[in-house]
Amino acid sequence: MKKILLISLLTITITGCSEFALIVSGSSLALSQNSYARVYNGSDVLMLMSTEKSIKKHVYEKGKQLIYKQTLELMNKP
Repeated sequence: MKKILLISLLTITITGCSEFALIVSGSSLALSQNSYARVYNGSDVLMLMSTEKSIKKHVYEKGKQLIYKQTLELMNKP
């Protein structure tokens, strides 16, 4: 209970640092979920620290590029 209160207070006071908030929220969610979610959250934190983008952002950008590329190919076909 004290940990949750401490994490909440830190999150409220450090609102300017989005990476810290994501790390704290990811680790608190991992406490109540299964092992697959823990692995995903851990890898997401590592990805966020190394590339400054989350896994979801990487997937979104790749999907956006793919859709754009396919749309251009369809527009260029006679």
